[in-house]
Amino acid sequence: MAIEQNFSYGTGRRKNAVARVRLYPGNGRIIVNNKELDEYFGLDTLKIIVRQPLTVTGAESRFDVICKVHGGGLAGQAGAIRHGLARAMVEEDAEQYKATLKSAGFLTRDSRMKERKKYGLKKARKASQFSKR
Repeated sequence: MAIEQNFSYGTGRRKNAVARVRLYPGNGRIIVNNKELDEYFGLDTLKIIVRQPLTVTGAESRFDVICKVHGGGLAGQAGAIRHGLARAMVEEDAEQYKATLKSAGFLTRDSRMKERKKYGLKKARKASQFSKR
């Protein structure tokens, strides 16, 4: 795939994952960390999550997506790519895509994070079993 200069860019975040997404005019290829989407994500649900912004707007075969993602687990990375892809699509053509993507909730950063562990507990909320004696 020839790398051209005319691309749209979007940064997506989810949990601890950060995705840098570039959107090129093309025919629907999605490359994540120099691997094809099917090769990088094993689960079909994660592949669907990544493709959601393209599917909702009906632009599956109009763009090639190249993204670098790091941090977090696979589910967080898929959510980060979805967020970055939606932002890149808005940068590409705000009039056409922004209303659809916003109503689908893809432009909103999911702020849920892992809760920190507290002292005296085993995990964030898990305590050892209580005993009177």
